[in-house]
Amino acid sequence: MPPANHLLQETSPYLLQHAHNPVDWHPWNEAALKLARDSGKPILLSIGYSACHWCHVMAHESFEDADTAALMNRLFVNIKVDREERPDLDRVYQLAHQILARRGGGWPLTVFLDPDDLVPFFAGTYFPRTPRYGSPAFSEVLTRVAAFFNEHKAELHQQNAAVQDVFKRIRAGAGSPADSLDDTPLTGALHALARSFDARFGGFGGAPKFPHPATLEFLLRESLQPDDSRSHATTRAREMLETTLTRMAEGGIHDQLGGGFCRYAVDAQWTIPHFEKMLYDNGPLLALYALAAKLDGNSLYTRTAHGLAGWIMREMQAPEGGYWSSLDADSEGHEGRFYVWSREEVRGVLSEAEYAVFAPRYGLDQPPNFERQCWHLCVRQDIATIATNLHHSEAETETLLEAARSKLLVARGSRVRPGLDDKVLTAWNGLMIRGMALAGRLLETPAYLDSAQQAMHFLRNQLWRNETLSASWRAGQARLPAYLDDYAFLLDGALELLQARWDSGLFGFAQQLADALLARFEDKPYGGFWFTAEGQPIPLHRSKTFSDESLPTGNAIAARALFTLGHLAAEPRYLDAAERTLKAATPGMRQQPDAHAAMLLALRDALEPPEQVILRGTPTKLAEWQAVLLGKFDPRRRVLAIPDDAGALPGLLAYCVPHGEICAYRCRGTECGLPITRLDALTRP
Repeated sequence: MPPANHLLQETSPYLLQHAHNPVDWHPWNEAALKLARDSGKPILLSIGYSACHWCHVMAHESFEDADTAALMNRLFVNIKVDREERPDLDRVYQLAHQILARRGGGWPLTVFLDPDDLVPFFAGTYFPRTPRYGSPAFSEVLTRVAAFFNEHKAELHQQNAAVQDVFKRIRAGAGSPADSLDDTPLTGALHALARSFDARFGGFGGAPKFPHPATLEFLLRESLQPDDSRSHATTRAREMLETTLTRMAEGGIHDQLGGGFCRYAVDAQWTIPHFEKMLYDNGPLLALYALAAKLDGNSLYTRTAHGLAGWIMREMQAPEGGYWSSLDADSEGHEGRFYVWSREEVRGVLSEAEYAVFAPRYGLDQPPNFERQCWHLCVRQDIATIATNLHHSEAETETLLEAARSKLLVARGSRVRPGLDDKVLTAWNGLMIRGMALAGRLLETPAYLDSAQQAMHFLRNQLWRNETLSASWRAGQARLPAYLDDYAFLLDGALELLQARWDSGLFGFAQQLADALLARFEDKPYGGFWFTAEGQPIPLHRSKTFSDESLPTGNAIAARALFTLGHLAAEPRYLDAAERTLKAATPGMRQQPDAHAAMLLALRDALEPPEQVILRGTPTKLAEWQAVLLGKFDPRRRVLAIPDDAGALPGLLAYCVPHGEICAYRCRGTECGLPITRLDALTRP
């Protein structure tokens, strides 16, 4: 094995993948930045993540090549960053790429920085080793960039000043907060989504096609609005939601055997995915499918949610309790190899009767759909048609399909598995805790709730120290100061878990998270929350965003959680911060409402505060009443079942004292009614 570089002591699997490159890689730290300043060399900053296919390609082509590495080492100080550990740096330099290249970025991100001020002067993404795809060879880029840096100092300083000026204008250009809130962005978003909706295949726009779970949850919420003058919009929202959920669940973006979703589809039909599986997608998608399954009883949605949750518990939960980050797109050096099949492989595993139903169901009776030689599974024919053609009942057909999927999953398990990124990220765990808690409650599966509780227990014990969160954990080490998303997503997950199983200690932890949010991240003069905590060093730009990206914006999740917690705890500070966040986001929501789906969910909660039902009683009676309310499920209602021996409670909850074996309080906003002691009175419309 080649000698190690400066990445060997890191914990990130992505950085460790590069620890024996001939490139003299450094992690982002003060020692590396000082080396660049002292040497006068520009910085080559490479940002990626362990599940990224094109990151692997560039590594194999260039970073493992001795000649290319020698050139990099001679001309630059080389810094490697895991974008999942350092989303703050990734945000800054993705924006810089957009400014310099005048187009969107991606991963791997390749940025060249002036060592004195860390301002980028050239940026790109993947560069091939030899000229192709319309890109120059990476070695040519290296020599040209170094020559420009050394020979054009005056031009470089002018360009850097211009880039810094753009960042200043971005900071100043968000617009003044709105004076009040209204539903204009909600209506605007529905119209905009309808214009970009793909009525045939679901989703929005063309290829590549992403799931966008926040957008779909917004549609779900709007589909529940009363049928009044908005009835057409309500129906349209339901059509967009159901078409997309169905097409995604039946498509190749969904792992038909093992459960869970890949990051995106490369085509508009959801057939062939980019095969990496990310925790941050699957947490919100689990919540979404569980909600949809509970609302309409669709068996496809139910099976999809159970499959996703089963995959998480089987393959993505660490023995310590936290959830791991991702599965690679590649195995054995090829993207998708773990997932695709030949006809001969499938025939060798299944019985004749199983193959007869499996082949038409998943397209093996059609030409290959992956690289013209094998099949990636996606639904091609409905069960009723297959049953009729084979003279089976639909139940018999379903039984044969289930047996076939089980056999193939076992057979697939013997293949070389994709790489696992086994770091635990606080923010992504918060998303999955919410998904597992919601699925466990709605699908009445206690194992999912146990899983969510284990993850929450792990995070509280390993990543929460002295009332401060860490962002990442691996190999026994918690590291890096947490970001807005870590606090907001974990707070949201805690509030969802409390609906399933009350825990006074967890409620107190939720209040501590909220207090830390306000103290360390809030932009008090203008509203909203910065992505990085007060005093956390970041080059060029302290970001504050209200629109969704690959993740829902932390500002929206914070606002929604603070509204909920503020009402329960009767804490005006939380409510005021949530309202200021929405007012700060309103100019952007009005301008581009469909890019702010998570914020629109928070806006809906602000305009129409969800009902809070507080149950107090003995465990047996609480379970009985919870079961009845779950049968009349409404996502616009929050139910907390608090045992009568829970002790002192804060705020609004202190008003909800026990009466007899069981009682309930119906609350909206900061007001509660009298105790209700009869179940029929509680369930009466």
